[in-house]
Amino acid sequence: MAKRVLIVDDDPIQRRILEEHIKRLGYDTKTAQGGEQALQILESADHGSISLVFLDLVMPGVDGLAVLDRIGSKPGMPPIIVQTAQGSIDAAISAMRAGAVDFIVKPASPERLDISMKSALKIEALQGEITRIKKKAEGTLTFGDLVMRGDAMARVISLGRRAAASNIPVLIEGESGVGKELIARAIQGESERASKPFIVVNCGAIPENLVESILFGHEKGAFTGAVDRRIGKFQEADGGTLFLDEVGELPLDVQVKLLRALQEGEIDPVGSKKPVKVNFRLISATNRDMIQQVRDGKFREDLYYRLNVFPIWVPPLRERLGDVPELARYFLARFAAEEGKRCAAITEQAMRLLTAYSWPGNVRQLENTVFRAVVLSDGADLGVDEFPQIATHVDGFKATVPSAPGNVAKMPVMTGPAMLGADHLTPQTMSLPAGGASTGKSALGIPAVDDAGDIRSLEAVEADMIRLALGRYRGHMTEVAKRLNIGRSTLYRKMRDYGLEERAAEHV
Repeated sequence: MAKRVLIVDDDPIQRRILEEHIKRLGYDTKTAQGGEQALQILESADHGSISLVFLDLVMPGVDGLAVLDRIGSKPGMPPIIVQTAQGSIDAAISAMRAGAVDFIVKPASPERLDISMKSALKIEALQGEITRIKKKAEGTLTFGDLVMRGDAMARVISLGRRAAASNIPVLIEGESGVGKELIARAIQGESERASKPFIVVNCGAIPENLVESILFGHEKGAFTGAVDRRIGKFQEADGGTLFLDEVGELPLDVQVKLLRALQEGEIDPVGSKKPVKVNFRLISATNRDMIQQVRDGKFREDLYYRLNVFPIWVPPLRERLGDVPELARYFLARFAAEEGKRCAAITEQAMRLLTAYSWPGNVRQLENTVFRAVVLSDGADLGVDEFPQIATHVDGFKATVPSAPGNVAKMPVMTGPAMLGADHLTPQTMSLPAGGASTGKSALGIPAVDDAGDIRSLEAVEADMIRLALGRYRGHMTEVAKRLNIGRSTLYRKMRDYGLEERAAEHV
């Protein structure tokens, strides 16, 4: 279902012209003949179906500024773009102060309308994400900000809120990708330590010889290379929360010092002559079976019981499939805004596919799956065809994957090894399998030598590689840059250098 735009203008001709322009851009429309009718629509229960408003400023009766004054700052209202034939600076300033997100002068070109609409919808879609990012940075994220509404997560939320009411050590257990860090942040955000430091340490990503120094700090000259004094993560978290992710990866000698820090509330920096008092709240997380770790002698039993005072088990996504639709819609809105795509919904059949899959990678896998679907989508809705990798694993669903564009198939094909002098092992092309070696299909190739038998320049080979990627991924620049492992700005620069901009336009 395409996003709906409300057009408010007292001039029927201008209203009709704008309506046709917006429909051609792929959006649905609804019209209002004046400010009073617009207020009736936007203040009714149906206002949630409106994604964007085009509002004329100069109208008889209730004008545009009056509409903005009444609803511009109300929560839950769609973004408003004001338009007028009188492009005065004062009118623009007044409209923006009243809550408008953009200002255009009539008559506006379709290109200007498209840019303005994409920007407004992007701001709206990302507003929730911006709020979450801001709260994460401020340490005030709460359980109400998280996308988890299923019954399976009700117990997690209940336990998390109880844990937030005290300083009890918490151990969050669950598979990789279920959102353990977000649970930890929500516990802090609803505790008395909200807005205080939240220090994250991934214990599995720290080199073993640096774990002690990073956690507890070190004094100048404590070891070779310690040219300055450095405070550790425990001191950084003083007054706030220390989150030890993958705590089961800690070496045994560091576990002893961690136990002392928990029992005594003090740490011993490397090379220090006296302990340092610290006031922190410890939340740990692991995706391992900690009981088995203890049995295998890889984790201290006394430390385990010290950490496991208040355990919280986060169920995998396959056990809370009721959260999948809301999570998928959230990721869709976020990535569609980031990528500037018009896709606004997931079809009913595609949603059935997503809720039928077991999601071994949990929420992180769902996030990446929706991201890929948004990048490859050209329509207003995401259907089963946008999730081919998921459809192959679910009975009853089949995705139709579009074949590579015809101009890609015209790339040079390697038919066999070249004979360059006596060295018959020197290849004439670099082959890129199109259908896999076992399929017997021909391969796409990029020539390594020219017609005279000389090695081609790296620039020429690189230009061919970019041409191939542009064709294979239908001109989707984000996907092309990702596959080539370069930044988008670098990709655009190279395309300009190689004269490939017109080719890219063919695939848009």
